[in-house]
Amino acid sequence: MIRIALADDHKLFAKGIESLLDEYDDLLITGIYPNGKELIDSLKMDLPDVILTDLNMPVLDGFGVLKSSKKAFPKIKVIVLSMYDDEKIYKKCMKEGADAFILKDADPDELVYTIHEVYDGRHIANFQRVIQQANQSSFYDAFREKFKLSRREVQIIKLIKDGMQNKEIADDLSLSVQTIETHRKNIHSKLHVSSRIELVNKVQDMNL
Repeated sequence: MIRIALADDHKLFAKGIESLLDEYDDLLITGIYPNGKELIDSLKMDLPDVILTDLNMPVLDGFGVLKSSKKAFPKIKVIVLSMYDDEKIYKKCMKEGADAFILKDADPDELVYTIHEVYDGRHIANFQRVIQQANQSSFYDAFREKFKLSRREVQIIKLIKDGMQNKEIADDLSLSVQTIETHRKNIHSKLHVSSRIELVNKVQDMNL
């Protein structure tokens, strides 16, 4: 069981995250806090495995959560949830020790697998790749929407197109080979292809 504490001052968003994670038997929300101070105070009594924190909160913001939690409890994993596609914010989170960074408009499955990867120590936030994603053109957004792809799946498609094998992709993204294989199966299903060659041909035809 992965124990998760969530800090976010937007009640509807926080409840939505709780409802999403409740669908998974191995994920448990141990507490929802309206600001970083209440979350940090709770750590004195109950330590979660993973912290999900918003950046903009009253009393103590997400950067404060990162500093305080990493200083007092360095083994706790911290995933930042943010609505801002900003390079300076990504770099500041990286400097403060964030284990992963997810935009709030990401697909739900991206949050779930990131929690698992962070908990298992396999996921290290690749901030440069996140920055590149933030600068993608509207064409890629249209491609994602058409085939219901997550940002991670688009990343993997590009790396496959570049000729990388599963192990190379896993190393590049700091994920497990098993995770990459699962994503590839999902990609094949969504794009209605049955092989690497068919996948590459399809994305080349679309000028991706």
